[in-house]
Amino acid sequence: MNPILVTYVALISLATSGAVATATDHCRSSDDTGCAAADATCCSADWLTPEILHFDSLTGDLGDAWSWSAGAQLRHRYMDESNRFRPGGPAASDYNLWRLTPQLELDYNEVFTGHIQAIDASAFGYDAPLFPLGIDQNRADLVQAWAEFHLTDFDGGGSLKYRYGRQTLKYGSQHLLSPLGWANTFRNFEGHRLMLATEGWSIDGFHMNSVNAAAGNLFRPDSFDQADQSRTISGVYASCDAFENNTLDLYWLWFQEDARAVNRMDGDRHTIGARLAGKIPNKDGKETTGIWNWDFEGAWQFGKDDFLTGRNQDVSAGFVSALSGYTFSSAPWSPTVNAIFYWGSGDSDPTDGQINTFFSLYPLGHAYWGIIDNFSGQNLIDFGVSTSIKPNDRLDLSMAWHTFRAASTNDFLYNIAGAPFALAPGERELGSEVDLIATLRCSENANVQVGYSWFFYGDAVDNSAFARPDASQLYVQTTFTF
Repeated sequence: MNPILVTYVALISLATSGAVATATDHCRSSDDTGCAAADATCCSADWLTPEILHFDSLTGDLGDAWSWSAGAQLRHRYMDESNRFRPGGPAASDYNLWRLTPQLELDYNEVFTGHIQAIDASAFGYDAPLFPLGIDQNRADLVQAWAEFHLTDFDGGGSLKYRYGRQTLKYGSQHLLSPLGWANTFRNFEGHRLMLATEGWSIDGFHMNSVNAAAGNLFRPDSFDQADQSRTISGVYASCDAFENNTLDLYWLWFQEDARAVNRMDGDRHTIGARLAGKIPNKDGKETTGIWNWDFEGAWQFGKDDFLTGRNQDVSAGFVSALSGYTFSSAPWSPTVNAIFYWGSGDSDPTDGQINTFFSLYPLGHAYWGIIDNFSGQNLIDFGVSTSIKPNDRLDLSMAWHTFRAASTNDFLYNIAGAPFALAPGERELGSEVDLIATLRCSENANVQVGYSWFFYGDAVDNSAFARPDASQLYVQTTFTF
C-alpha cells in the first residue's frame, strides 16, 4: 500500500478519536482564501473551493502604536492522475506537491500596514512524459510584499486606503480574478490598489502587472520573480451589500498584453460585468428550516486580439454563470443541493474578422468547471448539479456531476491553461465528469481532504486528433496552519 496513503489513514484515525476543536470561520475575508466573508453563496457551497482553512495567527505588540502578526501554512497534496488535458499528456502519473507559506504583518496604529508572505513550492515524482507546470513550482520566493496606507476617514463612516507592492487579486465569485489558492504557487501581481469603503459600498481601483507563471509570466521556478511589464490588468470593482439578502457587484476590467502569444487569447480586452449573489432563510414560525442561495453573473468583453491570425481583430464575447441551491438546515446532516450553469462564448465563424471567444482572464476554474481541471471557460457550456452533507461538525461530504459541451463547433477546445485543441469536425459533446470530495477537520490547525474524479470524454474529443482514454484523478491533501 502506498506509504503516503498509510500516513493519511493514520491521521484520519487520530483525528476521529479526539475532541473536536472549533476553527476560525474559513469564509472570512482574506486575499488567499476561496470565499469573501459576505459571500453567502460561496460559503454555502464550500466544496467548490477546496483550498486552505485559515486560523488565527500569532500576534503581539511592539510598544504603544506598533503591532504584529505572524503565521505559516504547510500543505502537501498527493496526486494520481491519468489522461487529463494538460501539457505532456495523455499520460498517467502520481506525484507530490509541497507548499510552505510563512507570513508576517506589521501595523502602525491602523495608519500603516506592511505585509510579507513567502513561498517555497516544490513538485516531484512525475513519470515521463508528464512534468511540473508553472502552477506547481516556485522555490524560495515572495507571494506578497506590500505596504498599505490609511489615507483618510469620511464623516458618516467610510475610509480610503492605498496599497502598493506584490499582492493577490480576489473579487466576487472568482470567475475572472482569483489568487488560485488550489494551485501550488498562488497567482500574484505587482502594482497599485486604491480601496474606498463607504456605508454599503466597497470600491477598488487597481493597476497591476503579472508576476509569477500562474499569472501568465515566464516559468522560472528557481529564479526570483519579476513583474512582467508587458502584461497588465487594470480595473474598477464595486460591491454593494445595501440590498436585503443580496450583494451586487459591478466591474470593469482592462487586460493588456503587449508581447502577444499567437496561440493564446490575450490582446487588449475590456470586460464589463455584474454579479448578484445572496441567500434568504425559509422559516416555519421562528425556526429556520432551510436556506435558499444564488449566484448569478454575466459579462461582455470587447477590444482587439490577433489570436491565430497575426492581425488585430475586433473582440465581441461574453459569459453567463448561474448557481442556485437550497440547504435543508433542519434535516439530519444539513443536505445542500445546487444547480450549476455556465456559458462562455465561442467563435462560430473564425473567418469573419471578429473574435467571439470569451477570455476568462485569471479565474478559479477548479471551483466551477470540474475539479479534474480539464477546461477553461472559453467556448464552453457546463450543466451540473451538486449535493453535500455534513454528518458531523468535522466532516463534509460532497458530490458533483457536470456535462460539458462546446458553445460553438467551429471553435477550439481550450484546456485549463487556455491552450487550444482542435475539436472533431461538427462535434459538440466534450464529455461528463463526476467529482467526490471528503473534507475532515482533524483539529483547529489541521485538515485533510480527499477527492476523486472520473471524466468520460464525448465525441468531440473521442473523434479528434487528441483522443485519449477516459480520465481520472485522485488527490489527498493535508494542510497544517500555525
